[in-house]
Amino acid sequence: MWRPHLLLQQITLTLNYMVQHVASSLDLSFAALADPTRRGVLEQLGRADASITNLAGKFHMTLTGMKKHIVVLERAGLVATEKVGRVRTCKLGRRSLDAEVEWMEAYRTLFEARFDALDKVILEMKAEEEDGSANE
Repeated sequence: MWRPHLLLQQITLTLNYMVQHVASSLDLSFAALADPTRRGVLEQLGRADASITNLAGKFHMTLTGMKKHIVVLERAGLVATEKVGRVRTCKLGRRSLDAEVEWMEAYRTLFEARFDALDKVILEMKAEEEDGSANE
C-alpha cells in the first residue's frame, strides 16, 4: 500500500539533516551561483584558466568588481587562484557540487511525491463526481 506520508517523513528527516550539517556550504555555493556574472566566470573557467584582469575584460567590469566576484567563488570552493608575480590566475576549484545536487534531488523527490498525492486526490474527486452524476 502506497503511503505518501511515510515518504514525506523520510524526505523531511533527510532535509533536516542536510540543513543542519551542510547549510553553510550550501549557502556559500548557492549565493555564489545566484549571480549571473559568477556563473559566467565558472563557464569561462571551465574552458580555460584566466587571469582576473582577463575575466574583468570579458565581462566588461572593473578589476575591483571582478575581484569581489572571485572572492565569493573562492569562499564557496568553486574557484582557486594562484598569484605568480603580479598576475592572479583563476581556475576551477576542486570542490564538486555533489551536496548541492543531493539537496536539489531531495526537493525534487519531495515535490514529485506531493504532486503524485495531489493527482491521486484529484482522481478521487473526479471519480466521486462521476459517481454522483451517474446516481442522479
